[in-house]
Amino acid sequence: MNPLTLSGVHHTARPTWKLTETVNFYRNIMGLPLVHAISARGWGPADHPDFLHFFFDSGQGSTIAFFYYIGDAQPDWATPKTRYDFDATHTAWVVNSAAEIAQWKQHLEAAGVEVTPEMRHEVIESIYFRDPNGYLLEITRMLRPFVRHDADDALHTLDAAMALEKEALAGGQLFKSIDPVWQKKALSIAGDSIATVKVYVLDVDEFRPVVEAARSIPTAQIHTPKNGYWCIEAETELVFHRRSMGFKPAMWWSMLTGGYSGQIVTYTRDELRITGAEA
Repeated sequence: MNPLTLSGVHHTARPTWKLTETVNFYRNIMGLPLVHAISARGWGPADHPDFLHFFFDSGQGSTIAFFYYIGDAQPDWATPKTRYDFDATHTAWVVNSAAEIAQWKQHLEAAGVEVTPEMRHEVIESIYFRDPNGYLLEITRMLRPFVRHDADDALHTLDAAMALEKEALAGGQLFKSIDPVWQKKALSIAGDSIATVKVYVLDVDEFRPVVEAARSIPTAQIHTPKNGYWCIEAETELVFHRRSMGFKPAMWWSMLTGGYSGQIVTYTRDELRITGAEA
């Protein structure tokens, strides 16, 4: 283990080619105080332009910063794209209640900012919008605190994923699907080979509808939590329906994150069907 510790995030930084719009948005619309700015001649690489580097207080001792490169045209690679991989890099601010999220949505929309509806993920509820640069921003609230089960489950997930990534790279292949991660994770949790259809469900509130839905499956056996997971087991197949569980898409498509054994034969917007591996 690393004996060193970090005290938190001081700042994140991004380039901007819209100086006035960026200052107006973060200072006047988001309400973040401007706390520091550096102005400098370009130094280091010979082609480094003169620049501004300015910081806004983003709360809890952290800041969000921008570089403005004077006289530098925005390169094509830096043009914002509405793609999942571009939006993966984003900033999320936390609030404490659903009412605050609703108030922020109203405030931003009144300022002419396009805001998504509230979206509920596993442990957070969020709204999303973009700054003048096209960068994705988020305001979120925690639905529950992280618990020990979350950390243990994360370790199972990443251990399985890293092992599969290593195998794929060694064979000159790409790591292409989440399904082998879920299956490898189930083997790790079970501790041995699995002959039946099983779905492991992390023992946290947001996944409880999976367990409740399994109670209506006549052939399903539900094993009480062990090592942080419920185990839903059947000899031949397990079938779940999203609407009857009340799951939003984010929860539905991550429903098997605890791991499973068997073969997925149907995974549509409303039905998940897992059968025995030889079915």
